[in-house]
Amino acid sequence: MRNSLHLLCLATLLLTGISAFSQKYKTADDTSKLNKEYAKVSGDIADLTKELATAQNKLPGYQSKANDASSDAQRAAASSSDQASKATDGSVREAKRAKRKAKTAYKEAKDARSADNNMKNQDEKIKRLNDQLTKKQQRLHELDDMRNAINTKLQVLPPPPNQ
Repeated sequence: MRNSLHLLCLATLLLTGISAFSQKYKTADDTSKLNKEYAKVSGDIADLTKELATAQNKLPGYQSKANDASSDAQRAAASSSDQASKATDGSVREAKRAKRKAKTAYKEAKDARSADNNMKNQDEKIKRLNDQLTKKQQRLHELDDMRNAINTKLQVLPPPPNQ
């Protein structure tokens, strides 16, 4: 029991100490480095926001292409199936038509799969950009905290009044 209490106290002390030493920029001399990183992170956030907006604007186009390709593939498959049923009782000519319709249906199915993959890739890109944007915004908040810590250290408190 006593050892666990000592370990708990030590862990608490270490955790509070780590947060104090985790700052990369601590002094006024580090302000220029902090400002450079702050500007870089802000620029990265602007770029990611622009790229995310572009990706989100393209998503409805990918979705409509996927839906259109899917309906085209279903129509081609139904037509191929009808032609194949005619060819079973028909002539060689009907069999050749059925073969052409089957090739068309296969091509349409490949196009539908490709359009669906493009839509999924765009969704993944949007998710990846959101994750990157969140990380950059988190880093910007950390830099703000460091800047505020430096500023509070630099503020000169007025001397106490003489009594």
